[in-house]
Amino acid sequence: MDELKKFNTAKFLSFALGFFGLQFAWQMRIILSGPVTENLGASPFIFGLIWLAGPFTGMVVQPIIGALSDKTTSRFGRRRPYLLGGALLSAIALWALPNSELITNTIGSTLGVALPSLTALCFAAVMIWILDACVNIAQGPYRALVPDVVPQEQHSVANSYISLAIGLGSVVAAGTAPFLKWAFNYQMSINAQFIMAALAFTLGMAWTCLIIKERKYEPQEEEKKEKLNFIQSLKDFFALSPEIGKICWMQFFTWIGNMCMMIYFTQYAVHTVFGVPDLSGVSEVVKSSYDSAVLAGTNFSSICFAIFNLVCFIVAIPIGVMSVKHGNKKVHIISMLSMTLAFLGMAFCHNPKAVAILMGISGLGWASICALPFAMLSQFIKPGTEGSVMGIFNIFIAGPQVFVCTLVSWFINKCSFNVLDGVNYHWEYTFIIGAICLLIASFVASGIKEKVGS
Repeated sequence: MDELKKFNTAKFLSFALGFFGLQFAWQMRIILSGPVTENLGASPFIFGLIWLAGPFTGMVVQPIIGALSDKTTSRFGRRRPYLLGGALLSAIALWALPNSELITNTIGSTLGVALPSLTALCFAAVMIWILDACVNIAQGPYRALVPDVVPQEQHSVANSYISLAIGLGSVVAAGTAPFLKWAFNYQMSINAQFIMAALAFTLGMAWTCLIIKERKYEPQEEEKKEKLNFIQSLKDFFALSPEIGKICWMQFFTWIGNMCMMIYFTQYAVHTVFGVPDLSGVSEVVKSSYDSAVLAGTNFSSICFAIFNLVCFIVAIPIGVMSVKHGNKKVHIISMLSMTLAFLGMAFCHNPKAVAILMGISGLGWASICALPFAMLSQFIKPGTEGSVMGIFNIFIAGPQVFVCTLVSWFINKCSFNVLDGVNYHWEYTFIIGAICLLIASFVASGIKEKVGS
């Protein structure tokens, strides 16, 4: 194969624009899927089951699509068909999700039957699963595009630009509607926000696919005969280097820690920082008395996530530059330890200003998590297996999310205490669990031996 040409800043930005759109769509799904499904009758438990779409599709879809993309020989390249296909299918799901009730009612009227009231909720759940699956269809091959088109010495910087895109995409997705309301007193509808996400994903990915050219891939004779075998791919993955297992364990504990915050921060903000009791079993009179506190806690959560992602956006490129100078491992450990300390701070200090500052500090770790583990892994990837490797690696991102959604939520459910208007839960315990897991991840990372000169 021809030697890869170094990327300049403009090309890195074009490369990252597709991930900006992907993260934009994903952040909108996280923010708005709750109100949509709750409006259709979903209880918190049902929404939790629907939320599992992300990790389950991540564990199943990414390894399969990654392996398939390694063997794809279309005229459009190995990765680009999956990038564009995932974006286009996601755009359809993003449009259909907030229109679930309208679509199911139209189907019922066309068929001349009265569909059950839960039909719209089931349809919305299917759209969320499709959306999550399509995001994963695009995400695995996108990560594999880094070693495909970027020179080895620029892998850390390339992944840092992806981290930058993740931060910026999240900030813009979360902040556009509140900004329009604040600046112009215009409230975007949920439908409009989903359409905005669909356009961002599709147009961003189309630009990246148009500007970033893949090298022509000619499979070897043995590759043509080789069939897709997940078990064999898994064996080959761990056979790449003894360090692969360490990187996977590091990633596993990292994502348990990270998702303890991602999934439960809003509940922590509402119930711990703003002191709202659990409202699931109280009267309507009690619920209404806490309306303003719930709104304040929810808005505070949105502001904290914006700060968290803004810091990620700001430090993404400097982290990539520092990792080139000092090594991925050292920079990543320092970043994770800063996140660990921030989590412990939020576990024991519930002052809103302090929590907002600590979320900003956590953004340092988030910027590193989005970039450096992938840069560390890419040192050991064998050419021609990039998609398969990134797909399998995603299991150690998605798997921990299932753990957090089930066992951690069960643990918190057991940690209740009585308050004036009923009961509350120790949501701050999630940060203690997260900090412990991040500390374990840092310890595992310290034992990883990076390739000399990487």
